[in-house]
Amino acid sequence: MPARFLPLGLCLLGLAACRPAETAAERPAGQATPVRTAVVAAGRIPLVTEVPATVHPAERAVIAARLTGTIATLPWGLGQSVHAGELLVTLSVPEADARVRQVQAQLAEAGRTAERERTLVEKGVNASDSLRDAEDRLHFAQAAVAEAEALLAFATVRAPFDGVITAKPVLPGDLATPGLPLLTLESTQHLRAEGTIPEQLAAGLHLGDPLKVLVDESAAPVDGRIEELSSAADAISRSVLAKVALPAGVARSGQFVRLEVAGGEAPALLVPADAVTHFGQMEQVFVVDGGRAVLRLVKTGRSLGAQIEILSGLNAGERVVLAPPAALRDGSPVTSAP
Repeated sequence: MPARFLPLGLCLLGLAACRPAETAAERPAGQATPVRTAVVAAGRIPLVTEVPATVHPAERAVIAARLTGTIATLPWGLGQSVHAGELLVTLSVPEADARVRQVQAQLAEAGRTAERERTLVEKGVNASDSLRDAEDRLHFAQAAVAEAEALLAFATVRAPFDGVITAKPVLPGDLATPGLPLLTLESTQHLRAEGTIPEQLAAGLHLGDPLKVLVDESAAPVDGRIEELSSAADAISRSVLAKVALPAGVARSGQFVRLEVAGGEAPALLVPADAVTHFGQMEQVFVVDGGRAVLRLVKTGRSLGAQIEILSGLNAGERVVLAPPAALRDGSPVTSAP
């Protein structure tokens, strides 16, 4: 009969062996954890309004044709970088080439005529008026050559500044006509966030003022600088256009960003930033109440240097634990020091 209880006894022994060791929260009450604390302070913080904006290059050029011709060479593709003065497009314009050769021949003839007239005038054969007429024809021929060569120069298109090709609507062999866009070139070294700021907030802004720009939701705002600010507000939206220069490499053309514009102050609860810890997506702090650490879930707002705004979960005057130890649990006895 006793043999029937042997498996149950072994099971109880196994459960006892598998029992975990006591945690820090289960230690005797006399073993209080020393912690540093700070008081939840009621203060005032700048009121910040987020204004939507779009990143645009400070330099942008739509490269267009200035004469009619067939696109002979177009070696660039989307996203490729070019340098100022680099050849972008070559047009085949046979009539422009022919016109240059024609006026060059006329110039050579006018030069010979003027030289002949000069010799005859010096010998007294012709009057000086004939020399003046020949020299005038020479000047006209020189001007015609300069005009034809300037027109032919439009058959080669060069980059006006360093940048990146962002649009390419044509291909080699296409017909280019005056005004037809060939390429779009944008500078990547100088980008600006452009947005419209409510006129009440814009009243306190000036050219050259620093302005925070939120480029990435998961990162801290970057420091921008107001480069252009309209002096007139839009009559419908009651807003003012602002262009804020961005540091190099923090954004790309066309990206959506937000301008953080300060205006006025608002009441807020502030605690040291190291009092807030994270558990997954939850934000939490330990409040000292009656000699014990009480876990609170909170919702934070803006970071202000070494402090952080508390939107909910705490009251002014409560004392929170700074940099809580990893072994600290809800209900653990603590000894606090300010």
